[in-house]
Amino acid sequence: MHLNADFSQRALVRYDESDWVASPMPGVRRRMLDRIGGEVARATSIVQFDPGSAFSAHTHDGGEEYLVLDGTFQDEDGDFPTGFYVRNPPTSSHTPAASAGATILVKLHQFDPDDRTLVQIDSQKADWAKRAQGVEHLALHSDPRETVALEHWAPGVTRSLDATGGLEVFMVAGALSDGTDTLTRWDWLRLPVGSEFHATAGPEGARIWIKSGHLRDVIGRAA
Repeated sequence: MHLNADFSQRALVRYDESDWVASPMPGVRRRMLDRIGGEVARATSIVQFDPGSAFSAHTHDGGEEYLVLDGTFQDEDGDFPTGFYVRNPPTSSHTPAASAGATILVKLHQFDPDDRTLVQIDSQKADWAKRAQGVEHLALHSDPRETVALEHWAPGVTRSLDATGGLEVFMVAGALSDGTDTLTRWDWLRLPVGSEFHATAGPEGARIWIKSGHLRDVIGRAA
């Protein structure tokens, strides 16, 4: 499967306009955002677990990162409630489950093969830094290849983000407009290398997950 696989193009998936696709495991479904491959794929997805559902034990050869959007996600390391950001590096393994149900944003097979850094951050309890007037910033991960963060923008705040190395923005809550589109809860936007991104938060503000710099390594991939 190839979905939004041309990384030289702008890609936008609206949560309310996309469909759930069943996974191989009962009670687990996905809204696919981008994908190259079959069941083992370079993929970005929103994944929903019904209460009591689980995946069998597996190894992430290409790494896994996820943000818990709702409910509580679980594995051998413990419980990860709403707001947790986790990076499981290449060669790591686990048995994911959600006894009470959960929804996560997850990216698979997108790590540097030599990355061995485990990250587990509870954004609900972490110390956010003031980045600019009306902007709070929480650094999640940074290396020479990419930067990952959460930001909260107060209502009406206008801000520019670095998109020169490519950019992904996922709307955790609220809304923002970049002059081309208005993004609302759980919408996803990807901009190619060499882009610019200037946006204004909506009347309820915006909380966004941001990944930047990482598309320099995939610019040649296309459907």
